[in-house]
Amino acid sequence: MRSREELIPLIKRREEGRAKQDQVLLGEVRNELIALLADYPDDAEINYQTGIAHDNSGLGNDAIPYYERALELGLSGPDLERCLMGLGSTYRYWGDYERAVETLRRGNRAFPENRAIQVFLAMALYNSRHYKDSVQLLIATLMETTVDEKLHYFKRGILAYNEDLDETAGTE
Repeated sequence: MRSREELIPLIKRREEGRAKQDQVLLGEVRNELIALLADYPDDAEINYQTGIAHDNSGLGNDAIPYYERALELGLSGPDLERCLMGLGSTYRYWGDYERAVETLRRGNRAFPENRAIQVFLAMALYNSRHYKDSVQLLIATLMETTVDEKLHYFKRGILAYNEDLDETAGTE
């Protein structure tokens, strides 16, 4: 049986492979994580890391079951934050927009300061034809994060209009 302590160096190697876009290294790490998972099938973190390793390798569809299992097993903290974002964005990429929106909304509720989750959610809302919700979320995210002086000058007006994008002087 392998030691769970092997996970930390595998995470470091996966991050290195991701940073360098080294598919050989990522493939090695994926295989080692799968072997480690065979010894610890009910470990949420190992399932999650195996999902990321697949995602980092461009194998997002293969990452989904690992992400889902990690969530079932009670993944928490920063790993939960990244897992919800990874799973939601992967669902979106593969056209499962309903599950993408559901997963990313869960992530946004749990981690409201994560702007990446908000942007992925806006894209999933767009894909699911909730255009108004998508644009409103993007505008709110932009206005909360921008340092652009011109946008700041008009912030109050932009946010007021964002409350009802369809409102015009003729519809008051």
